[in-house]
Amino acid sequence: MKEEGILFILSGPSGVGKGTVRKHLFKQDPNLKYSISMTTRDPRAGEKDGEDYFYRSREHFEELIEQEAFIEHAQYVNNYYGTPKEYVENMLSLGHDVFLEIEVQGALQVKKNYGKGIFIFLLPPSLDDLETRILRRGTESDQLVKHRLTEARNEIEMMEEYDYVVVNDNVHHAVEKVKSIIQSEHCKRERVAKHYKRLLEVE
Repeated sequence: MKEEGILFILSGPSGVGKGTVRKHLFKQDPNLKYSISMTTRDPRAGEKDGEDYFYRSREHFEELIEQEAFIEHAQYVNNYYGTPKEYVENMLSLGHDVFLEIEVQGALQVKKNYGKGIFIFLLPPSLDDLETRILRRGTESDQLVKHRLTEARNEIEMMEEYDYVVVNDNVHHAVEKVKSIIQSEHCKRERVAKHYKRLLEVE
């Protein structure tokens, strides 16, 4: 009997390196599945339905909200974005670990609405370091940088809502720590015991 996968939620302040850590992690663990979001925005050049996003009409998306079909959803620039519950649960049932890379408010919504999952907070070594990373992008105005840093302070105060905290002082080190968390969760007594009880029932 195949062991069910685990949902991992990776979040943290903007600019902390969530995407970089997740991409490095996926190169090393083929069992991981990225949680594909659903959106009402139009596909961009080169994007494919079911790979980059699930593209749906606004009416369809709102029907799914009514049906509580998302583990989290939000609206940005007049478009909906959300994580479909059905896709996540299908991947978990197939034995894949599912990774949801998301901002802090979305992670807290998952915790409140869905309840299941292992929550990992990616923390910058310092706010000065975070400011340097954001400035290095060269895409934000000074005012937006200040806003992001203010938000980061507020979000760091929320890390008590998480199961694990990983300091991203070095991408390689951060990835190794996340891999250790994944391994640790798969070895938890209650998880292993549940699996073997099912095997005994089959026999």
